[in-house]
Amino acid sequence: MRIAVIGTGYVGLVSGACLADKGHEVVCVDQDAAKLARIEAGDAPIHERGLEALLQRHLGGRLRVSGDLAGAVGRSELSLLTVGTPFDGKAIDVRYVRAASGEVGRALRRCDGFHTVVVKSTVVPGTTDGVVRPLLEQASGKRAGVEFGVGMNPEFLREGSAVADFMDPDRIVYGASDPRALAALDELYAVFPGVDVVRTTNKTAEMIKYTANCLLATLISFSNELANLASELGELDFVEVMRAVHLDRRLSPRLEDGRRLVPGVTSYLEAGCGFGGGCLPKDLKALIAHGRQAGQPMELLRSVSRINESQPGRLTALLKRHFESLRGCRVAVLGLAFKPGTSDMRETPAVPLIRSLDREGASIVAYDPAANEEARGWLSDVAIDYAASLEEAVRDAEAVVIVTAWPEFSKLGQIVSAMASPPLVVDGRRMLERRAFPRYEGIGL
Repeated sequence: MRIAVIGTGYVGLVSGACLADKGHEVVCVDQDAAKLARIEAGDAPIHERGLEALLQRHLGGRLRVSGDLAGAVGRSELSLLTVGTPFDGKAIDVRYVRAASGEVGRALRRCDGFHTVVVKSTVVPGTTDGVVRPLLEQASGKRAGVEFGVGMNPEFLREGSAVADFMDPDRIVYGASDPRALAALDELYAVFPGVDVVRTTNKTAEMIKYTANCLLATLISFSNELANLASELGELDFVEVMRAVHLDRRLSPRLEDGRRLVPGVTSYLEAGCGFGGGCLPKDLKALIAHGRQAGQPMELLRSVSRINESQPGRLTALLKRHFESLRGCRVAVLGLAFKPGTSDMRETPAVPLIRSLDREGASIVAYDPAANEEARGWLSDVAIDYAASLEEAVRDAEAVVIVTAWPEFSKLGQIVSAMASPPLVVDGRRMLERRAFPRYEGIGL
C-alpha cells in the first residue's frame, strides 16, 4: 500500500519506518528541510531504540522523506496525519491538525482515485468528524465518504520501546466514516495477523486513546497519594505495601504450573516522583478541559493531575529532612528524561526538581545517559554541571537524587560503598535496595 505520513515527529517517524518494514511504500513529509536531511542520512532525530536501524535499512527503498506534501499525497492511497497536538493551558491546540487538513485537502483536489485520510494525532473526541472532515471537504471541493474517506487511528506507543510496540502491538484501534475508508484501514493493518483489532467510529477511537492514558495516569497518582500518606505516618515502607497488594490474584494470577503472571499494568501501581512525557500529562489536561466544556467537571482526573504536579516537590522535601539548608549543598540529579530509554524531557519531574534546588541555593550536577544535551536547552537559565558518567556525577555529591529509573543507576550501591563519605541517596523511583545504603530516603518510606 502507498502511504503518506504527514509529520516526522515521534509518532510519524516511528510509524513510517515500521510500516515500511512491514512492506508498505511510505513517504514521510515534513516542512523542516534540516530535519529531513538528517533523517535521509539515517540519523534519527529522536532517541528511540531500533529506529535508526529501520531508517538505514529502508531509506532509498520502501521509505522516503519529502517536503512536498501535495506530491506525496497525490502518489499515495492513504495519508496519516501525525502532527503535534499540544495543550495550550485551556484546551488541546489543533492548529497543526487544521493546517495539515487544509494542505491535504488541497492536494486531494488533484487526486483522481479514492484516497483515505487518517488522523493518528491524539485529538479529543469529535475532532476527526467535527474539525478534520469539514476542512478536508472545504479545501478539496469533494465529499467525504464518496470521493475520499476519513478515519481515526490512535497510537499506543511507549517512548523508549515505540518500535517494539508498533511491530508487536497488543491491539490495533481504528474508526472510519464510511465502508471504503474502513476497508483501506483493514488493508493497512492486514500485515499484522493475529492482533486484536477494534473497528469502531472515529469518535469512539478518539475516546479509547484518552481513556487508556487517563487510566494509567490515575493508577500512578493513586499509588503516589498513598505512598505520601505512608511517608507521613512513619514506620511504613510503601514498597512492601504494594508488594503485598500485587499478590492479589486479580492483579497477578497464578498459572496452572504455579508460576505467577505479573501483568505490565502493575508497574503503574508503584510509588515514584510522578509521570511525564508528551502523552499522559497532556492528554489528562486536555480531557479535563474537554469535559469542562461539555459540562462535566472531571473531578477525579483533576485530582490525578494535581497529585502528579506536586510529586516532584516530595524529593526536595525528603532532602530537607537531612540538611538544615540546601544552600551550597552539592546535589547530584540522576536522570533528566521523563523515563528511561528516551531523551524526551517534556513534563519530566527533573525540571521542577532542579528549579526547586536552584531556588534553595544548591550546587547541582546532573547526569542522564541520553538527555544531557537535551537538558541544556530546557534548563539554560539554571547553573548546572553536566557529568559525563554516573561515577563523575556522584563523586563529590553530598546528596544523590534518582529521578529516572535508568538500569545503569542500579550500580549506584557499588559506587557509594567505595566512597569515604557516602552521600544521602534519595530514591525517587524506589529502584534500589535501601539496605545497601548507609543513608537512604525514598518516596513512600
